[in-house]
Amino acid sequence: MERLAEAMKFSFCQFPFILSTVVKKAIIQKDSEQQMISQARQSLVSKVSRRQRVDMNLLFLNIKVRRAQLLSDSLDELTRKRCDLKKKLRVTFVGEAGLDMGGLTKEWFLLLVRQIFHTDYGMFTYMKDSRCHWFSSWKCDNYSEFQLVGTLMGLAVYNSIALDIHFPLYCYRKLLTPPTVPCDQNALVGMANATLDDLQQIMPELAHGLGELLSYEGNVEEDFYLTFQVFQEEMGMVKSYNLKPGGDKIPVTKQNRKEYVQLYVDFLLNKSIYKQFAAFYHGFHSVCASDALMLLRPEEVEMLVCGSPELDMSALQKAAQYEGYSKTDATVRCFWDVVLAFPLELQKKLLHFATGSDRVPVGGMADLNFKIAKIDVPTDWLPISHTCFNQICLPPYRTRKELKQKLTIAISNAEGFGLE
Repeated sequence: MERLAEAMKFSFCQFPFILSTVVKKAIIQKDSEQQMISQARQSLVSKVSRRQRVDMNLLFLNIKVRRAQLLSDSLDELTRKRCDLKKKLRVTFVGEAGLDMGGLTKEWFLLLVRQIFHTDYGMFTYMKDSRCHWFSSWKCDNYSEFQLVGTLMGLAVYNSIALDIHFPLYCYRKLLTPPTVPCDQNALVGMANATLDDLQQIMPELAHGLGELLSYEGNVEEDFYLTFQVFQEEMGMVKSYNLKPGGDKIPVTKQNRKEYVQLYVDFLLNKSIYKQFAAFYHGFHSVCASDALMLLRPEEVEMLVCGSPELDMSALQKAAQYEGYSKTDATVRCFWDVVLAFPLELQKKLLHFATGSDRVPVGGMADLNFKIAKIDVPTDWLPISHTCFNQICLPPYRTRKELKQKLTIAISNAEGFGLE
């Protein structure tokens, strides 16, 4: 009877389609907090039981990196401290003063993402037509850096940090295939069913060509002269792959063209990048291993990872808090006149300057707790930001022109973070 009563208990989590993304985010955050507390408690109990001196640093995932060696140091730290991934993240830049109350962590994420996704680095290919990144298919002996990217994404969700990452929606569907890591270590992961519509998100020109092949009324075999063998450029070399055994000797015809397209799409989006994506998948789930992920649709995972790129500065104005100023003060009114007139690119830079990210949280601008504070310094000073508090400190500028000039200089040269 007890088991029957347990099974009959009602929970809204049993019906995720009725929950908003904001509510699902709150559930995942609560789950993350509980896992963080549990991990920290285990470390504390372990030290005490062995009668060792307790260092409060053991309650955190402490990442210490050099700016000049950001990627290699981050990879080393996360590999060495993989047992601590579910603790609260705290970042230190070597040789820089500053206590991480959130701002350094945000900057660490932003700089790492920028470096990893740079085209010169070669891990990801930027698809100009679809304006998204996709996994490079080059083969290597070690895919640990793809695991690092997955771990970074997991840490961002776990620590409620929005990342400026541009993956297609299909990537997040792969991340949820399956939503929890299989117990069988040999089980395939990330092999989501791939369709021509999915390819359209990533390689629209190729998807269009394959669509024309499917609808072609003429002689497919003679006019297209294709076989079940495809070619792919990897590190400057063109390599051939059979889509099925003996594929190089099987012509594509009107009868088998659907099979060809399906195998080709599956090759591009799954098989050709399997090892890269598997490392990425396991990196993400090494942090975000939670049944709560089963509540999410792919587009909701994307929102949790990236936040929203849609900026509504009027909403930020309504939610803003003030310290030393009131919203009717001349300096504040000039500030909002300038910001609301900024082009989108400068508005993004302003948000990055103030918060460490140019993305909006799932809950909207109000979740930023954005604050404008007065700083009593001469008006030839530039504005100062405290990204850990989502705060801008404004000198009492007297004119709109002066404020616009100083603010534009500040937000355009904002990299590097330290406490004032």
